[in-house]
Amino acid sequence: MDFQLNQAKQILHDTPATLRSLLEHLPEPWITANEGDNTWSPFDVLGHLIHGEETDWIPRARIILSGGEARSFEAFDRFAMFEKSKGKTLAELLAKFEAARQTSLRELDEMRLTPELLEKRGRHPELGEVTLGQLLATWVVHDLDHIAQIVRVMSRQYKDAVGPWSAFLRVLQ
Repeated sequence: MDFQLNQAKQILHDTPATLRSLLEHLPEPWITANEGDNTWSPFDVLGHLIHGEETDWIPRARIILSGGEARSFEAFDRFAMFEKSKGKTLAELLAKFEAARQTSLRELDEMRLTPELLEKRGRHPELGEVTLGQLLATWVVHDLDHIAQIVRVMSRQYKDAVGPWSAFLRVLQ
């Protein structure tokens, strides 16, 4: 499927509500459980998504639109959320993510992107040359990837409890 900006914006718009629906009323063990050492809980993933809103997607889009390949993107700290989310509640993170995403989508609309602008190029510090369209498509898939991660982490909390049915549940494999 080719990248379609309007479809992408719909998924980006829906992610905060999806996360709120999945997480808002769950007790803490569901929110803080992970898959073991060096893995992330749903709480951690939410903090990571907030950090991305603040430092990644729209800031990088602005770099591409303002100068493209002349300036490399800042490196993204994938682990910044551990410090930034300390002492916050899930409700605070959900609200912050919703507000940050609304701001990002408003700024994205203000860019008035055309097919030609989506072809503009920037420079990723590890990947090299990328287009604005690729950046925005990655934003969508990044959301979906982390939604899948949250669902997987939550599902694995009942890995033993489902007994022999685990053979039929791919999320547990």
